[in-house]
This record gives sequence, C-alpha cells and structure tokens, in this order.
Amino acid sequence: MRLAGMIGLALGLAPMLATAQARPDEKAFFALYKELIETNTVVGEGSCTRAAAQIGARLKAAGFPDSDITLFSVPEHAEDGGIVAVLPGSDPAAKPILLLGHLDVVAAKREDWKRDPFKLVEENGFYFARGAVDDKAMSAIWADAMVRFRQQGYRPKRTIKLALTCGEETTFAFNGAEWLARNKPDLIAAEFVLNEGGGGRYTPDGKRQVLAVQVGEKAAQNFTFTATNPGGHSSAPTPENAIYELADAVKAVQGHEFPVRFTDTTRAFFAATAAAPATPAPLAQAIKALLADPKYAAADALVSSDKTLHSTLRTTCVATLLSAGHAENALPQRATANINCRIFPGESVEGTLATLKTLAGPKVTVTANQPVRPIAVPPKLEAAILGPMTAVAAKHFPGTPLVPLMSTGATDAVFFGTLNMPVYGVPGVLVEPDLNGIHGLDERIRVKALYEGRDYLFDLVKAYAG
Repeated sequence: MRLAGMIGLALGLAPMLATAQARPDEKAFFALYKELIETNTVVGEGSCTRAAAQIGARLKAAGFPDSDITLFSVPEHAEDGGIVAVLPGSDPAAKPILLLGHLDVVAAKREDWKRDPFKLVEENGFYFARGAVDDKAMSAIWADAMVRFRQQGYRPKRTIKLALTCGEETTFAFNGAEWLARNKPDLIAAEFVLNEGGGGRYTPDGKRQVLAVQVGEKAAQNFTFTATNPGGHSSAPTPENAIYELADAVKAVQGHEFPVRFTDTTRAFFAATAAAPATPAPLAQAIKALLADPKYAAADALVSSDKTLHSTLRTTCVATLLSAGHAENALPQRATANINCRIFPGESVEGTLATLKTLAGPKVTVTANQPVRPIAVPPKLEAAILGPMTAVAAKHFPGTPLVPLMSTGATDAVFFGTLNMPVYGVPGVLVEPDLNGIHGLDERIRVKALYEGRDYLFDLVKAYAG
C-alpha cells in the first residue's frame, strides 16, 4: 500500500457532508467490502485466489460474460492469484483506463489486536479490520464500480479495465501486477492507471483538510549490513566484536542525511504548502528558501522537523531488523541488520548502495537484497488527469483543496514504467492524521470516508471514460 506521505499540514478546512449509508447500492457495496475484508489474504496464510474468485462471481452475476473476466495464478503460487475484468468501450480509438488495486494485506496477529483483524467491526463511526484501508477499500470500490456500470447498462467511450492483484505487501512473494506486466501486457494495456497512494486527510477533529493525488513515488529497497568475526569465549572479550562493528555502522546510517531533492510534483506540493493560509509563517518562509536553494541547511532543518515533509525531501534509510550472535556465552561470529531505504525519484539503487558502503566502513559488508525492483518513473502533472479530479472534487468535496504529492512509500506502480503507462494515486478516500493504523494495530477507516470516497471515485471514472 502505500498512503504514507500524506500532508502533515492544514491546507484549509471544509465541513463534512452527511452520507445516507442506506441506499440499496451502498448496502450491496458493504456486502462486497465485508466479504473481501473477512477473506484472509495475507500471503502464505490466506488466499488472494479465493478473494479474486468471489469478486469474479459478483461481476458475472452483474452480467459480465466469461470472456471479459480473467482469473489468473501460477501453479507454484496457487493461492496468490488475481483478477482482470474488462468493460468494453464504444470507441475503438479511445485508449482504455486501468483501475488497479491489490487484494493482499499485511499480516495481523489476533493476540495483538483489540478485535479480530479479519472480522469487520463498526464502532464509533469507524470500520475496524486488517485491510479496512490498505487496500481493500479501493479494491472493493473498483470492483463495485464495475458491477454498477454493468448493472446500469453504462457504455463508456473508453474501455475500462480492472486489475486486482496479490503480492504488493510482500517483497519476496509472487507479484500479480509484475506478472501481468510481463506476461499479459495486452490484457492490461491502458493510457493511464488509477491506483492507491493518493486519498486525502482529515484534521484531528474530523474535518476534511486536503485531497491528494499521488504523482510519483519513492522506490523501496532493502540492504543487508553484515559484520563477521571468529568469535570465541565471552570470558575473554576483545575489541573486535561483530555486534559493536555493526552497531557503529547502523549509527552512521542514523546520523546521515541524504541531500534535498525536488521533482515537479514535490515542488508543486511544497509551493502549495507554503502558500496555504494555515501554514505558520516561519515554516512557509523556510519552504520558500529551500525551494530557492536546496542546500540551505537552516531551512532544511526547520522543514524537516515534520517527519512527513522530511521524507518528502530526500532518500531515507532506516534500520528495521537486527540479528546477532549464536550463544549467550560466546563472542558473536556474525551480526546483520536490514536497512530499509526509500529512494527518491531520479536516484538509483546503485548510488544508494555506494553511500551505505561508505557509511558502514571497511569492517561491514553491504549488499542490496534481491529482488531489486525498478525505480518508478514519475508521471507528468497532466491537465487531462488533474482536471477531472479537480472538477469532480468540487462537486463531492466543495472547498477542499486538491494537491499533488509524491508518496514516500511504494506501490505496484513500479511495474508499469516499461509499458509506458503512467500511474496516478487517486484522491477521494480520506484518512486520519495518524494514517488509520495502516500496517499496524487496529487498522480502521471512517465510515463516511469510505462511502464518500466511493461516490467520488465512481463519478471520477465516468468522467475519464466518457
């Protein structure tokens, strides 16, 4: 998934509109959403294939012929399947659009959660469950939209394609988006892709703060630091110790700041942030100074005091896993750390590896973990894409500003660069300031956010499709 990178500043407030949540189509959507939530799709534990088949059955019941539904998997990963559905357009010359989502979710341990993570629970205006946001909200919205289009007899000008895949949340898993791009490019070929990663944000008191469209993202890459030593008896320690050497290398990573970088998207984002009335004057001035001179250290320090803005400015690397030693009474023979990096667009895995090797020093080896995924190509800020988003937002979210952002996370967008298919993270489904517990405990989504986002995205797809 990828919603990290949402704006940490108030860019204007607008009151929320009431949602009936009782229309017949909303009840049908809730049934689809609930079924998807309560189908465990953790890779290696549950089954995306089962979830895809359930959605396929709903599409078929809505009138999709078998010829327009493709359920796919590979024998060695039989439970990691997905689905592609096609709603043909009336104009063969109009290029299709692709609605992309992922069915898999991050693992959730029942003993750690207050509620069963795989049972949809409504409390205090929120739905709680693993995947309530990431990414079953969007996957359910896309599937529901295709069902409604067919039931309503809607004939778009453009062909609308839906691809719901597995493996987005797990580096070493079979990845359905990657498989489709490599093996079935014609099946998913489109002029552009609408994906997760955008959305929007509420204020702490539940008012709509901002809508966001993701235009570009960082690349996720893991590196392994390894320190080795002959070891020996712990009663006779020596200065050469694999744990200490690894600790020094990890502390060097902690103390390193990658240089400030800007893309067209992040320049537009920071310019909008600096111009917002709610932005404190010192911060606005620091942003303007940094836009003028990315090496302005004092401005960088002030802007980077906000962790989201800090990550939006640069490549970041952080230690996430440690392993060391083989016995409590022995000097360690081996110590390793996983360093998770989020690489800024335009920078490379090789360049980041070189920096980490310098930081680690000669006693620690540094390797890039496989698989090395491609770097996402930032799409352009196209008026043909942003225009409909803004126009439809004026109807559904009046007074709420819409800004472009670069996700500090990563999505399956990286696999579509070779197909020359730009990927945009759509606005519409707003999250809380704490990002709703995504990837953490007690993930949740505001009920209003889900239904209002659903209505917005339904109209948005129609605006693109004609």
